[in-house]
Amino acid sequence: MSRKRTIEEINEKIRSGRAVVLTAEQVSAMGRESSPAEVAEKVDVVTTGTFGPMCSSGIFINFGHTNPPMRMERITLNNVPAYAGIAAVDAYLGATETALPHDQYGGAHVIEELIAGKDVLLQATAKGTDCYPLTEVKTLINKETVNEMTMFNPRNAYQNYNVAVNSTSKMKYTYMGTLLPSFGNATFSTSGELSPLLNDPEMRTIGIGTRIFFGGTTGYVAWHGTQFNTGKPANEHGVPIGNSATLALIGDVKKMSTRFIRAAYYEKYGVSIFVGVGIPIPVLDEDIARRVMIRNSQIETNIIDYGSPGHEVLGRADYHSLFSGEITLNGKKIRTAPLSSVRVARDIAAILKDEIAAGRFMLSAPVELFEKTSGLNSLEVRL
Repeated sequence: MSRKRTIEEINEKIRSGRAVVLTAEQVSAMGRESSPAEVAEKVDVVTTGTFGPMCSSGIFINFGHTNPPMRMERITLNNVPAYAGIAAVDAYLGATETALPHDQYGGAHVIEELIAGKDVLLQATAKGTDCYPLTEVKTLINKETVNEMTMFNPRNAYQNYNVAVNSTSKMKYTYMGTLLPSFGNATFSTSGELSPLLNDPEMRTIGIGTRIFFGGTTGYVAWHGTQFNTGKPANEHGVPIGNSATLALIGDVKKMSTRFIRAAYYEKYGVSIFVGVGIPIPVLDEDIARRVMIRNSQIETNIIDYGSPGHEVLGRADYHSLFSGEITLNGKKIRTAPLSSVRVARDIAAILKDEIAAGRFMLSAPVELFEKTSGLNSLEVRL
């Protein structure tokens, strides 16, 4: 049995250029011929990646004070409303907020344009106070003129997510894309064996303070994400089936890249944003080695009927089948299509691998690990 290692011991190997770093796909392939003990002995770090729609995202902006000063109470950016109930010149722009009166352009597009260095129209009004007398401002801003732009995403990097199908005779327009009638297609949005939380399903190395790749720069895990649910059943390989744990992430928007933060619009549904996330997994022992060796054929998720009122579970599919372009449900073959980009996820894992191998990205031990949960509350609708 290989001995257990610490993150600091692995960081010392990174500093000295001796660390062995593989992407999750590479270690999955290695696992076909090597045991967990052998992987634990040979590999120090495994890099992961995902790039898909993550609606629960947005940015905090501090615009800087006007002269005379103003307490901004109603704010739009390129006609997209931003939340101003924070402080005088602070705002939060949600990725899914849409421009008035159009719904095909929204906060995600503004965020992408700001990252690209483009000018954005800021319009703000206020009632005026003794200390903040200005009542209106209209000006252009960009990432060089504002003080701070901080991306804080309440729910990113879902551990696993459902496959969406449609049993009805009508087209369904959803956040999982357009679903053809009578099981005409199936969509999914997880990068499988590359996905961060599928390589550390019990989150032994991921917690508050974990340093990550986030939108093209360094970011951090700030908290558990909303709808964080570790109470989901796991399959025989220890992988949660269906949507489970999530992460709240934070990073500097000014250092991000539009290669890894992209706006999207889903027909008759609305605006979303594609976010690139990569998390390094330190191989501390055989158990973690076994986890990072997971293959797409060993990862399952639920097939959900988005045409039924209660989103009925119809069965399961593994990611090897999903990525092959076809699954079988009740004897019927259904075409599959990923919403997330495996190509970009591979790029993220490869970039993170190179950064660690070159000694430019050190691992961080979590300040605190996440507590287990037993399930989620549902909203009771009462009149």
